[in-house]
Order: sequence, then C-alpha cells, then structure tokens
Amino acid sequence: MVNDFIKIKCADCGNEQVTFSKAATTVTCNVCGATLVKPKGGKADIKGEVVEVYN
Repeated sequence: MVNDFIKIKCADCGNEQVTFSKAATTVTCNVCGATLVKPKGGKADIKGEVVEVYN
C-alpha cells in the first residue's frame, strides 16, 4: 500500500469513506466524527478497517 487511496470503515458507526494512505492531517469520520487516520510522517496510522485499496 504505497501512495494509494483506501476505503476505510469506521469502527464506531460503520460508515465507509475514501482517504489517502499517507494522509498529512487527521481524518475523521464524516458521520460520527471518530478518528479514522492519524498522520505519522509517512504511511498514516489507520484506525479503522481497510475495506478496499485503489491504485
């Protein structure tokens, strides 16, 4: 998973949304506001379940 877009499922509400695998900012769920992705200076720390990877 290098420079890919990923679909993540929120562990709290089940919402699925697409984000970048190397996100530079914190990504929150559009429905409930839970943190889905935290930046780590490279590959992001993914907090939800990766459902799909887009190349």
